[in-house]
Amino acid sequence: MENRVALLKRASVIALVGNAALAGLKLLTGWLGGSLAVLGDGIDSSTDVVISVMTLVTAGIVGKPGDKEHPYGHARAETIATTILAFIVFFAGGQLLFGAVSGIVSGVEPELPSRLALYATGIPVLGKIGLAWSQEHYGRKSGSAMLIANAKNMRGDVVTSLSVLVGLGLTFVLGVPLLDRVAAVVVALWILKNAVGIFRDANTELMDGSEDHGPYASVFEAVASVGGAVNPHRTRIRRLGAELMVDLDIEVDPEMSVAAAHRVAQEVEAAIKARLPEVYDVIVHVEPRGNREEGEKFGLKPEGREKGE
Repeated sequence: MENRVALLKRASVIALVGNAALAGLKLLTGWLGGSLAVLGDGIDSSTDVVISVMTLVTAGIVGKPGDKEHPYGHARAETIATTILAFIVFFAGGQLLFGAVSGIVSGVEPELPSRLALYATGIPVLGKIGLAWSQEHYGRKSGSAMLIANAKNMRGDVVTSLSVLVGLGLTFVLGVPLLDRVAAVVVALWILKNAVGIFRDANTELMDGSEDHGPYASVFEAVASVGGAVNPHRTRIRRLGAELMVDLDIEVDPEMSVAAAHRVAQEVEAAIKARLPEVYDVIVHVEPRGNREEGEKFGLKPEGREKGE
């Protein structure tokens, strides 16, 4: 856990310093160059600074061990932070969209931005690509959904900056200042799309859901590898940050002693952890073979999405 926390902090510091420099450059040149699109891009980068501070704080929380109030530990702080990240990004996109649409609807002809705005948009693109790569790298290495979501947000920033660059280029080539505001609308819509995507992924985790059924296949393979354990069912996996909680029922010979059944359950637990190193804990419920119960809650079987039977 200490190594993972160190990776989270390192990624957060890199993102904080890099985004602060890019945001300052874009805001200053957007203001001096008179470009709403560049200012909007700078605001978007400013939200990344806030996000970097948030991830840095979160890194210190997720490393705390479980306690009386949080027996499962504090890993979900990362998911909560990702949800907050989505709202911050959505708010920034909404503000930019409102300003850009208001400028278009007003009918007031804006002044042509200076070429300074064009240069200020092109130069930071490479920097943003590097930051996005670093967040993705550390996110994959640490198994952090928060950093991966931030990398997704930064890749969106690259597209945002390129859209602004194209809009400004057309503005100068065609001599139509209104295109700057149109580019700002496109940027805002892209930001909003990213925010919704980040929120959807975080919400799935908060609701103990999963779109990845790979871990379930690993669990079923683990049970099949243990002699005496059959019919894994009512299997449920939920994510705690970068870790997994596994809960399942298995069946054993009804004539088996409690001690022997316990050993089978222990072997199942060990086999699951061997295939899924990120598992936090495994809860195995042992039933006699052929057991059928009414009213069991939803869970997966090797055959697919079925109720445990």
